[in-house]
Amino acid sequence: MSQAELAARTTDADGVVSHIQSGDQIFVHGASATPAPLLQALARRTDLRGVRLYHLHLAGELPFDERALKERMCSHSFFTGPSLRQPIADGRAEFIPIFLSDIPHLFLSGQVRLQAALVQLSPPDRHGLCTLGTSCDIARAAVDSARLILAEINAQMPRTHGPTTVHTGQLHAAVVTDRPLFAHETCAVGTAEQRIGEHIAALVEDGATLQLGIGAIPDAVLAQLGNKHDLGVHSEMFSDGLIPLIEGGVVTNRYKAVHAGRSVTSFVTGSRRLFDFVHDNQRVEFHGCDRTNDTALIRKNPKLTATSPNNSPVKACCSSTRKTCAIDIIPCFNASASKRCSEPFSKSLSRLVVQLIIE
Repeated sequence: MSQAELAARTTDADGVVSHIQSGDQIFVHGASATPAPLLQALARRTDLRGVRLYHLHLAGELPFDERALKERMCSHSFFTGPSLRQPIADGRAEFIPIFLSDIPHLFLSGQVRLQAALVQLSPPDRHGLCTLGTSCDIARAAVDSARLILAEINAQMPRTHGPTTVHTGQLHAAVVTDRPLFAHETCAVGTAEQRIGEHIAALVEDGATLQLGIGAIPDAVLAQLGNKHDLGVHSEMFSDGLIPLIEGGVVTNRYKAVHAGRSVTSFVTGSRRLFDFVHDNQRVEFHGCDRTNDTALIRKNPKLTATSPNNSPVKACCSSTRKTCAIDIIPCFNASASKRCSEPFSKSLSRLVVQLIIE
């Protein structure tokens, strides 16, 4: 598509969402890629009825009042955040429990037939290719299956590598913006979190492949890994805490069997520093969560070590007088049969590290 053709499809946010009709099923890009101007314009469409929105966590204040959510459109969260927890509890919005790795198939198979995808993209390059920016996750499948692609093209959205490209010729309408992305503030690491981080970091071996969470405990773990060697990353997400390890040569991805030499994620959220770091950075690849969360691929990487504060503990080493608890490495799953087993460090097993703060 030429610049003139793209210009012909560029309008304001109200013009972009004018393509949506009552009864449509719509995907909404999430996390730091939430297309706020398009959601605000959609909220102004008082003529709509029965619109269903499908999404992961949406960032920022959602511009839907109680009546709009009930009568005009209904949110269906596969993974929810603060803005929709109360509407879900009140029955004004829906939550769909599902593995992240299974969501793309819902779109691609037509089980959830999308009429439109509302996405936030990075600006096009000289070949007319935009990217999905900070969130590939389920957005890749949504863009590939939706009848209409309605975009916010944000000058501040980083250009990311991997299967993230969307050609301007695929866009049915777009609005051009230049606004900061939604940032995720770094959680403060206190004494308890630091102590937990020290316990867990001691269990991470050189050459391990990391799965990362977000929050004070994962940040505390990452801060203690500076003396490790040749770590790899295969994770559904990461945030600012990983940057020093990549820049310092601790994370090399040298020994990974899947995507060797690249840190793999499906989305990132964090500060502007993180967005600048992933911009046009070939050391980081973004993939759909049907790939990042595919256990058949995950188990191929060496010494997989997961640090995720919401995993279920199996064996704990705690003191009744302290408020911290480190959950030790646990036998997890047989890589060939996905069944529980008792041998903790077989080559066919992943290594799991979980942590818990005792309230």
